[in-house]
Amino acid sequence: MATSEHLASSDFIKSVHKKLRNNAKALGVNKAWQKHCEDEENLTKYALEMQNLATNHWENTKNVKAASRVEWVYNFCEKYFLEEIFKHRQRELEIARKLNWEVPDFALVVKNRKLELLDVGSCYNPFKKYPCFSVTPIDIAPATSDVFKCDFLNVNLTSNHCENDLEIIGLEKESFDVIVFSLLLEYLPSPIQRHACCEKAYDLLKPEGILIIITPDSKHVGANAKIMKSWRFILAKMGFSRIRYEKLLYLHCMVFRKSLKREIAQRWAHLQSGKPYYEEIVIPQDFNKSEATSGVTNDAINNYEVSLFDELPQSVE
Repeated sequence: MATSEHLASSDFIKSVHKKLRNNAKALGVNKAWQKHCEDEENLTKYALEMQNLATNHWENTKNVKAASRVEWVYNFCEKYFLEEIFKHRQRELEIARKLNWEVPDFALVVKNRKLELLDVGSCYNPFKKYPCFSVTPIDIAPATSDVFKCDFLNVNLTSNHCENDLEIIGLEKESFDVIVFSLLLEYLPSPIQRHACCEKAYDLLKPEGILIIITPDSKHVGANAKIMKSWRFILAKMGFSRIRYEKLLYLHCMVFRKSLKREIAQRWAHLQSGKPYYEEIVIPQDFNKSEATSGVTNDAINNYEVSLFDELPQSVE
């Protein structure tokens, strides 16, 4: 059962998200985001409460059915880069040959080096404990000193990383093997912002690199199936192939591979043409009447509120 400390942290986190969504509706997405990023006192408290939830409740839960999101990422990366990458490479090359497409002469080599991992919305740098990763942890409100301050939505894409001791102002294109969006997309109040984040991830990943998206949902696997299928469809149009989907007790865990050639992933999306997918990267909160963001209709799915941080595992006595 949840402790009073857990509930207090959870309530604060949810109140920040709700305020951001309401401001996005009242002020517009860009002004609301700017206002949010300038509220340093609120962001500092958010970072500390988020770190408390993650380290004292979620990752240390005694509920064996509630798998750690951090462990899930690590385990998949090991499997993909040591084994599965060759299978996916061969599949893409076969598709290209059948369609007479030229594929760039590229094969991601990871042997005898650390994987370059960008953790967006890192908070407290949970991946630093794994020696296989060289982590670049970023957040608009770092909870620990080893996380760089960085607004991923507005960071520049450059030919080299640009940083100082505390802040990153530029990230190098095609420089990462792994990018992690763990509990990130549902933080953003607008489908446009979520789309922009995924597009930016595509530009920052090396070919054959992977984008890992983890989003909360304690409902059964079919409850939000249309949303998850729509995410796959939209990311395929960008050039990502979804290579892993797993519904855990409290989470959707998805892995998207940056194809050797963008058209290979887009081909799958083209074959889905006409299916009833959403045209934006929506989340259940977008369909709430009082908090809906522009461009999303309320009657698209059953109207219900998802309390984001009630979806995640609570500590067990």
